[in-house]
Amino acid sequence: MAAIHVVCPSCHRTNRLPTDRPASAARCGSCREPLFSGHPAELTGESFDRHLAGDDLPLVVDFWAPWCGPCRMMAPAFAEGAGRLEPGPAGQGRHPGRTGAGLALRHPQHPTLVVFKGGKEVARQSGAVDLESLLAWVGPHLG
Repeated sequence: MAAIHVVCPSCHRTNRLPTDRPASAARCGSCREPLFSGHPAELTGESFDRHLAGDDLPLVVDFWAPWCGPCRMMAPAFAEGAGRLEPGPAGQGRHPGRTGAGLALRHPQHPTLVVFKGGKEVARQSGAVDLESLLAWVGPHLG
């Protein structure tokens, strides 16, 4: 049976999800929370590392700062984008920091959106975007 690994957005444990079952009903084997909530996970350095290393899905991360006006302005669009993409081809997270997975994720501007596949960065965009621009930018990187 084919399966993918999905990291729980609540407890950050890795789950094996059979591909022949509906993802929308999937729950974490540890905490029983939904694996796809339609909301971005709030990531810390440690949870970011777990998602990056343990998830077979592409990971879209919004690196932001609480003092950043454009970050706060873009947050609702990012949250709605998560709802439109799940359960689907990407995990979504917001990370209020600059480093993760031992990588120096230098980004001179907040917010910075980064797409990771297989633990590696595949795309990056800095600056606030609206929902349609976000979805148009992310789409090609999810296949």
